[in-house]
Amino acid sequence: MTAAIPAIALVGNPNAGKSSLFNALTGARQKIANYPGVTVERKAGHASFADGRPMSLVDLPGSYSLTPASPDEAVTRDVVLGQQAGERRPDALVVVVDAANLDNHLCFALELIALGLPTVVALNMLDLAERDGLTLDPAILSRELGVPVVPTVAVRKRGLTDLLAAVDGAILSHQTQTTPQSAPPPSDAALHQRARAIARAATLSENPVRRWTQRVDAVLLHPVAGFLILLALMFVMFQGVYAWSEAPIGWIEGGIGALQGAVDAALPDGFLRGLIIEGILGGVGSVVVFLPQILILFLFILLLEATGYMTRAAFLMDGIMAKVGLSGRGFIPLLSSFACAVPGIMATRAIPDAKDRLTTILIAPLMTCSARLPVYTLIIGAFIPNTNVGGSPVGLQGLVLFGLYLSGIVGALVVALVLRRTLAKGTAAGFMMEMPRYQWPRLRDVGIALWQRAWIFLRRAGTIIFVTTIALWLLLSYPKVPTDSRESQVDYSVAGRIASGLEVVVAPIGFNHDIALALIPAMAAREVAVSALATANAIEAGDDEEAMAQSLSERLQGRWSIATALAFLAWFVFAPQCISTIAITRRETNGWKWPLFMVGYLFALAYAAAGITYWTAVAFGLG
Repeated sequence: MTAAIPAIALVGNPNAGKSSLFNALTGARQKIANYPGVTVERKAGHASFADGRPMSLVDLPGSYSLTPASPDEAVTRDVVLGQQAGERRPDALVVVVDAANLDNHLCFALELIALGLPTVVALNMLDLAERDGLTLDPAILSRELGVPVVPTVAVRKRGLTDLLAAVDGAILSHQTQTTPQSAPPPSDAALHQRARAIARAATLSENPVRRWTQRVDAVLLHPVAGFLILLALMFVMFQGVYAWSEAPIGWIEGGIGALQGAVDAALPDGFLRGLIIEGILGGVGSVVVFLPQILILFLFILLLEATGYMTRAAFLMDGIMAKVGLSGRGFIPLLSSFACAVPGIMATRAIPDAKDRLTTILIAPLMTCSARLPVYTLIIGAFIPNTNVGGSPVGLQGLVLFGLYLSGIVGALVVALVLRRTLAKGTAAGFMMEMPRYQWPRLRDVGIALWQRAWIFLRRAGTIIFVTTIALWLLLSYPKVPTDSRESQVDYSVAGRIASGLEVVVAPIGFNHDIALALIPAMAAREVAVSALATANAIEAGDDEEAMAQSLSERLQGRWSIATALAFLAWFVFAPQCISTIAITRRETNGWKWPLFMVGYLFALAYAAAGITYWTAVAFGLG
């Protein structure tokens, strides 16, 4: 009879390096799925002992305790206790701890050791701890914990052989015992006291670097100074979006213009030339041109994450979010929503309170995702002067962009306050947060992440935006306007007639036929609003060389009032999200009730915000 393959679970606090260790041990021999019955990610893979015997590995969700405070932590508890449906109880545990945060990580390690399973502690990221001046003695730590302790550096694949040998030895030692050596679960107070005592015993020396970290945190985490620094960083971020992107945007525009000229010269007038020049290059190209601004925004975000500042920003926001009934756990999902609401909504799975999680899901689309940036920068570039404010180095365009992002954040907090006092009544719950060490970003990692964001954006441009733009071009191009008609091709087309019907609804808030035409395809992806405007204007320009030579911004300046432009910006602060966001909301809430509610309230907010903005602007003579 063949012996069962040993099942090993990697378990530990968040940010301990479990996933890095799992990847180092399994390589490509892994798969990702969800645990049965829950939307929590399950990462499983295979590795081998030194003699070639196989083992199965599972990377459990990060947890702080066996008393769960979220669905992720509940899965971790159920797996290690053998209570998770469809999951075998591990034969051994590898408890991964961050060498620089022993006080915190040993609490959970002690809980796990008390279960009596064969256990090995991976003292991970020891190189970073030593770099920061912290010297530890793994032998003392092993003696105090009563289990093997193996120093590892997962990202550099150091200590893996010794770790697997220790796991093999722990399993064999456990098999020779007549009865499992388990202990009653210690109290929380006893855990923390014991963890601190063990950490002190295992620490041989500590240099002033760690004390400097505490001094920096005293400033960055100060409730007043820290919040002002956070606002200043956001402000600089949005100034940089405009200040640094002007040149690369010009290069892309020049390249697209050259391609359009080449196609115009190479192809005769007809369907194919119109499709390429007006539909593909004019529509999709009008969105691709904003890639530099999106990458600059993500560069700032990635640098803040890599330095360890972003977690501190979450700590600062916890107090503000508590005032509207949310916990700081919601900050990371909301922050993720600045990239895209879809991963932001999925990240709410870590929020333990059901109503807190529901509220965070419903307000996530109010965070200004990267898809809105092309719309913002197009309208701001066309209607907001490229000047500095009051002779200062502060650019007016960057200031307006900062205001739009801030409006979305404030709107989300107000909506959360209303929801937590009505449909999702509840109080904010505190949460435990571990501060990562400060460190210089690895340029290679930042570069890879930027390339991934660029690829995602270009893939959307080549799929969703491409298909939607081509469909819109066909609807705008047919039926052809009769030669004796004075009506424009755009107004005469199928899309133009649909827009004319919608214009009746949106005219009271200052929207014109152009905007009505752009609103419907923008539901597929918000960036499509830009390609829709570009395609419609390209078709309307026709063979008029002077009109074709104008940029989209210049053409909009001649057709829209400033009041209409400002109303359009206000609409997109609250505009109903794309179809992908609606779909993920339905999946995460298990029905259509809350997605439909979300779409409804966002439409109402967007309409009201656009109307108030338009009427106010007209009152000031900007209509």
